[in-house]
Amino acid sequence: MQSFRRPMPDLGFSLIEMAIVLVIIGLLLSGILKGQELIDSTKAKALGNDFRTIPLLLYSYQDKFRAIPGDDPGARAHLGATAGLLTPTPETLGNGRIEGLYNSSAATDESLAFWQHIRLANLASGPIDFSTATALPRNTQGGRLGIQSATPIVGMTGAFFACSDAIPGKLAKQIDIALDDGATDNGSVRTMTTGYNGAEKRGEPTESIANETPYTVCAAF
Repeated sequence: MQSFRRPMPDLGFSLIEMAIVLVIIGLLLSGILKGQELIDSTKAKALGNDFRTIPLLLYSYQDKFRAIPGDDPGARAHLGATAGLLTPTPETLGNGRIEGLYNSSAATDESLAFWQHIRLANLASGPIDFSTATALPRNTQGGRLGIQSATPIVGMTGAFFACSDAIPGKLAKQIDIALDDGATDNGSVRTMTTGYNGAEKRGEPTESIANETPYTVCAAF
C-alpha cells in the first residue's frame, strides 16, 4: 500500500527577509547606543553642575557674611550657637584660604566646615551633623565632592579648587569639553588618577583616559 507524506514546510529565509531582519537589528542597536549616549550626557551635565555650583555657594556666603565658608572666624555668631558646629584649626581661620583636602572628613579641616557653614546659612541642603559619614558631600556617582585651596594638580592656578572623584573617564572627558578646552591635562579643568592624598598629581592626557576607569576631576576658580 502506497504511503503519502505531507511535504515539510520551507523554513528558509529569502535574501529580502534576511535583509529586513538585519536592518531591524541595526536600528535596535543604534537606538540602544543613542540611549546610552543620552544617559552619559545627562550624568556628565549633573557632575559638571557641581563645578558651577560650588563657586556660587562660596561667593554667596562671602557676600552675606564678608567671610569665606569654612574659613569664617565668626561662624558661630553668623550661624548661631549651633550644637555640633565644627571647629577648624583656629590658627588658620580668616586667612582667606580653605585649609584641608577636598575629600577630608576631619572636623578640624576648613574644607569640611565649608559644607556645614553653607548648609547652616541655608545656601545648600543637607545634614549639618558631620559626626556620621552620611553628611559628607557626594556627587551623583557616589564619589566625594569638595573644595580646597591647595593646588591638587601640577600647573593649575587659582585661589580655590573644586574636586570630584569616582568619575568614569568617558564622563570626565565630557565635563572638560563642556566646561573648559577638552584637554584633560590642561586649562582650568583637569583630570587626575584616583588616590589623591594632598601631594600634587599630574594631569592625565585625554588620549590616556580609559572610559570606564574612575578619575578625579578638579576645576580652578
